[in-house]
Amino acid sequence: MRSLVLLLSLLLTAAPFDLLGEETRQVSLKVISDWLDPLQNLLHIQAVGATSTLHYVWSCLGPPAVLLVATNTPTSTLSVNWSLLTSSEPDGGLMVLPKESIQFSSALVFTRLFESDSTNTSDAAAKPPGKSYPPWSLADFSWDNITDSLDPASLSATFRGHPIHDPTGAFASGSLAFRVQAFSRSGRPAQPPRLLHTADTCQLEVDLVGVSPRGNRSLFGLEVATLGHGPDCPSVQEQRSIDDEYAPAVFQLDQLLWGSLPSGFMQWRPVAFSQKQGGRESAMPCQASPLYPTLAYLLPQSPIVRAFFGSQNNFCAFSLTFGASTGPGYWDQHYLSWSMLLGVGTPPVDALSSLVLGIVAVALGAPALMLLAGGVFLLLGRK
Repeated sequence: MRSLVLLLSLLLTAAPFDLLGEETRQVSLKVISDWLDPLQNLLHIQAVGATSTLHYVWSCLGPPAVLLVATNTPTSTLSVNWSLLTSSEPDGGLMVLPKESIQFSSALVFTRLFESDSTNTSDAAAKPPGKSYPPWSLADFSWDNITDSLDPASLSATFRGHPIHDPTGAFASGSLAFRVQAFSRSGRPAQPPRLLHTADTCQLEVDLVGVSPRGNRSLFGLEVATLGHGPDCPSVQEQRSIDDEYAPAVFQLDQLLWGSLPSGFMQWRPVAFSQKQGGRESAMPCQASPLYPTLAYLLPQSPIVRAFFGSQNNFCAFSLTFGASTGPGYWDQHYLSWSMLLGVGTPPVDALSSLVLGIVAVALGAPALMLLAGGVFLLLGRK
C-alpha cells in the first residue's frame, strides 16, 4: 500500500500545473520603425487569447532588452512615441493601453558580454573562473535590421550584432545573435535543451559564433539585469528531476520568478552547447550567480525600459557563465548556444517520461508482487 501511495504521489507531482493563461493564442510579429530613421525599430510580439493579451517588446536601442506585459483584455494595444523614445528623457514614450488592464509587467536587459581565460584554473566554480578580459558593453554594438530576419511562418526573428569599435578584430568574422521565437500553442523544439513551451511563453536563443577568443580556453558569460520586485530581487528556484529524457544528463531546471505565482518567469536549463547540433558530447555547464541589487546608473541604459517604467526603479543583476575549464568549450568550434523561456503564469513543468514511470512502477511494484506471491504460496502449502 505504501508503494502504491508513493507511486501515485510521483505521478501527481510530475503532472504539469494548469496555467492561468490560454491554451492557444493568436500570435503576430510586427516590426515598428521610426519613420525618421527606419533602422531604429522594435519587434512587437502580440499573443492574443480569449480573455487576455501578452505583449513582448524586443529592442536593440541601447543594450538588447525585452518588456513583458500581460493584460486582462484581448484588445490591449501598444503605443510608441518615437520622438520621446529616442530623446534623452524617454519616459512615457512606450505604453500599453488601457493602462488599467495591465496585470503584470517587467523587463530583462542583456547588458554585457564577459570573457575570461580558464587555462590557469582547475576550479570550475571559481569567481571569476580565470583571467578576466575587458567586457563588451552590448549597448555599444551595431545590430542588423530586424526586418531582414523576420519570419512570420516560424514566429521568429533574429537580432545579430557586433561591436561598433573592435580594435582587436575579435568579431571580424563572428557575431552575437539573439533569436526570438513565439508560440501559439504548447510543444517543444527538436534541438536540446528542448524546453517545454506554451502559448504563454516566448523563447530566446543566444548564439555566439565565429568570434576570436582572447584566451586559449576562453569562457564567455552574459550579464542580465531585471527590475526588482519592490525593494527585493526576484527569486531564483532550482527544480531537480530523476528524468533527463529531453536534455540528456541534465536533471535540473532553473527559473527566475517575479513575485508569487502566478506571475512572470524566466526559465532555463543550466546547460549550453559548443556545437550547432547540441547533444551530450557538446554540453557545457551554465552557472548562474546570485541576483544582487544594483543602481540603474551602473548599467547600460535601455530606452524602452526607461520609456515604459520611468526612471525610478530598483534593478537587480546576475551573470551566466557558459562552460568550465575542462570538457567541451567554446574553443572546440568557436560556437556557443544557450536558450531560455520568458512568460507569465505557472512555469511549464515536464511530466515524467513513460520509461521512467515504467521503471518506478516496476521498482515499487516488485516487492508487493513478491509479498503477494509469498502469501499465496504459504496458503497453498497449508492446504
